[in-house]
Amino acid sequence: MALAFDEFGRPFIILKEQEQKSRLRGLDAQKANISAGKVVARILRTSLGPKGMDKMLQSPDGDVTITNDGATILEQMDVDNQIAKLMVELSRSQDYEIGDGTTGVVVMAGALLEQAERLLERGIHPIRIAEGYELASRIASEHLEHIAHKFEFGATNFEPLVQTCMTTLSSKIVNRCKRNLAEIAVKAVLAVADLERKDVNLDLIKMPKQIENAKIAILTCPFEPPKPKTKHKVDIDTVEKFQTLRKQEQKYFDDMVQKCKDVGATLVICQWGFDDEANHLLMHRNLPAVRWVGGVELELIAIATGGRIVPRFQELTPEKLGKAGLVREKSFGTTKDRMLYIEHCANSRAVTIFIRGGNKMIVEETKRSLHDALCVARNLIRNNSIVYGGGSAEIACSIAVEAAADRYPGVEQYAIRAFADALDSVPMALAENSGLQPIETLSAVKSQQIKENNPHFGIDCNDIGTNDMREQNVFETLIGKQQQILLATQVVKMILKIDDVISPSDF
Repeated sequence: MALAFDEFGRPFIILKEQEQKSRLRGLDAQKANISAGKVVARILRTSLGPKGMDKMLQSPDGDVTITNDGATILEQMDVDNQIAKLMVELSRSQDYEIGDGTTGVVVMAGALLEQAERLLERGIHPIRIAEGYELASRIASEHLEHIAHKFEFGATNFEPLVQTCMTTLSSKIVNRCKRNLAEIAVKAVLAVADLERKDVNLDLIKMPKQIENAKIAILTCPFEPPKPKTKHKVDIDTVEKFQTLRKQEQKYFDDMVQKCKDVGATLVICQWGFDDEANHLLMHRNLPAVRWVGGVELELIAIATGGRIVPRFQELTPEKLGKAGLVREKSFGTTKDRMLYIEHCANSRAVTIFIRGGNKMIVEETKRSLHDALCVARNLIRNNSIVYGGGSAEIACSIAVEAAADRYPGVEQYAIRAFADALDSVPMALAENSGLQPIETLSAVKSQQIKENNPHFGIDCNDIGTNDMREQNVFETLIGKQQQILLATQVVKMILKIDDVISPSDF
């Protein structure tokens, strides 16, 4: 409590709200933490699947983003709660490791938290719940490997990759172009992939007048006279001194351009700008040049053309020049934007995907969708095992985990059964978002899997007429699905073990 005075000198009392607050501990803290995690999961739940809804997000600057990508939604949400931030980190980890499944992993974590809350109310200790969840996640991960299939593909036979990428693009705004976008993503990944080592470097893929047989000088040094390191001042009081200074400056530029010509360069690509004098000399010597090229783009050009990035003109040699069969400038669109094409390179393992759209929002969402497709293709090259989508993998794992629970006589059995129930949340959300009766649809599909002993049956989100995801060509990568389950379990275990929330104001 404190005494203060207003602008007219009248006294009033300030009551500190902190005195009315009490710190949450024990079961109350755990329930509050679970509630915060469930709120985040509930936000993303309606965005799951091909019929999932989009979210409109407005930044503090007024920029509007429309997307159903889980990582993007959570990244742009203003989250203050610490547990909610853990859910954001969960989605970010899935995006970093796999690149897809960012919505599903949060929905899964939310379902695990909801089941854990019921177990806590029954008096089961959070550590026993966490241990049961750990056992169940191992069972589910092993069962995924059991029901997984191998996809055989090559540089020419890449249809399986396209089908898998189409699955991840089905839930995006750009899904009407999913076939074209999937083919673009697969061809880009195969262009930079090392199939023997099963390795893909996505950094070699970027979303960017004519010279034949170009020899390219790739420079990070500017076309300008050298500048002293210390502050300096030059006094020019006569015309003769000015002419002398100008001739000296011109000689600097002349030497720079001549060095490029002497090594045989027919094109200069520079990270920095050109002085007017340098521009004039380059045109006069018939040496085309490109300025203000970013550092990342310079590296890609060097990789593609086999050239070396040169930091000083003195180090420029013929061996460091990049080579390309054709360099051309092309105008496109109603705005007459221009882009430089470098083609027929010796090592063309650097790919540019060029995206244009009706507005900025469509372009940004297409970029995010293509990123997911690229990651799926990369993951499939690293590990060509797939499971079937539409919630069929989760239903199969739920059945397996439920059956395995009987082998554990302790309290963990309750947590394992709760984990199996949580796995059903993904197919149930898919059914709900598709306008189907969630409980009735899930029960029918689960009984069909058990009756026919077929793990391929899932939710018919697109109303095609069959529940067999193999016939619908709905695939997901094995490592992506395993990562979803393991990451969700780890975060939920972490939340369950928090029994006190301490802030700096408590001391």
